[in-house]
Amino acid sequence: MGRRGSRPAATHEQVLTPVREQCRACGQRLWVAYHHHRTVVRLDGLWRLTIRVRQCVNAACPQYHRAYVPEEAGAWALPQGEFGLDVIAFIGQLRSREQRSVPQIHSILRGRSVDISERSVTILLHRYEELVALRLGDACGLRERLGGQGGVILALDGLQPDVGHEVLWVLRDVVSGEALLARSLLGATADDLVPLLEDVRVALRGERAEETIAIRGVISDGQHSIRHAVARVFPGVPHQLCHFHYLREAARPIFEADRHAKTALKKRVRGVRPLERALEGRTDPEAEVTRHYCLAVRSALTDDGRPPLAASGLRLKGRLEAIAESLDRVEQARGSRAPGNDPQGG
Repeated sequence: MGRRGSRPAATHEQVLTPVREQCRACGQRLWVAYHHHRTVVRLDGLWRLTIRVRQCVNAACPQYHRAYVPEEAGAWALPQGEFGLDVIAFIGQLRSREQRSVPQIHSILRGRSVDISERSVTILLHRYEELVALRLGDACGLRERLGGQGGVILALDGLQPDVGHEVLWVLRDVVSGEALLARSLLGATADDLVPLLEDVRVALRGERAEETIAIRGVISDGQHSIRHAVARVFPGVPHQLCHFHYLREAARPIFEADRHAKTALKKRVRGVRPLERALEGRTDPEAEVTRHYCLAVRSALTDDGRPPLAASGLRLKGRLEAIAESLDRVEQARGSRAPGNDPQGG
C-alpha cells in the first residue's frame, strides 16, 4: 500500500557544497546559482539535503551556465531516488545473504523505523540488482583483481526467497570471494544456465592468452540442471558438489535430536515473565541484577544456531549453564558476607 500522506518533517539536515570552485574550461570562479532541496530516507533517519549548485558566469566560456553539483551527492541516493544507498545495500544483503522474502525485508525495515512500502522494497531490489550488474560488468577490472591468484574456483547458486518469483543466480570466486556475475532468471534449466556460465568465461578471457583467468574448478549443489550446464560449458573442469549439503544431510538425525533437546530445555526455564512482573516498580540493586539475568535467559532462548555446524540446543545448554554458574557465584558471595560468617563479626 502506498503512502497516504506526506512524509513527516526531517530529523536531520545536511548542506552539500561542490568542492570545485573554478571552472574547468576558463578557470574563473564558479558562483552558487541556486539551491536544490531533496529528502532522503536512510537507515539512520530522514534527511533533508540542501544542495548548492554552482555555475560558470563567464558568457564566453563553453561551460557557461553548466551546473556543477556537489560531488558527494551521488553517495547519498540514486538520481530522483528518495531512499538512500544504505537502504538499497541493506535490502540486497537481506535478500542475497540471508534469503529473506520481500514481506520479511519490509517488516525488518519497519522495525528499524524506515517508512517504506512493500512495493518500494521490490523496486529497490531491482535497483540493487542493477547496481550489482554494473559493478560486475567491468571485465578488465575483474581480471586485474583476479590476475595474481592463478585461476578461480567458480561457485554457482540460485536464491529464490519468494516462490514463483525470479531466481537470483550468483556466481563468485571461492578463492577471493569476488562476485563474478549476478542475474535474475525465470527458469533454472540447463539451457537457462549455460548463457550465465558462458558470460563468466568471456569476462575472464583476456585479449592475450596470458591475460586469461583460468577456471580451475566449479562448486555447486547437486541440481541436475547445474551439472549438465557445467559439463557443457566447462568440459574437463572438476565439478565438486557443495560440502554443506552433504553435512546437512549427514547431520539431520543430530539436528532433530538437538531440536528436541532445546524444546525440553525451554520447558525447564519457563516463568521468566512472572518474575519480571514481580519486579515492576522496583529500582533497588537486587531488582536490577535480577532483570539482567532475566534478559540473559531470554537472549539464550532466542539465539538459534545454523545447522549443521551450529546446534541451537547445545548452544542453549551452554548459555544456561553459564547463567546458572553465575547465579551460584552470586549466592556464594552473599553467603560469605552474611553476619554469622564474618570472621571478625561479634
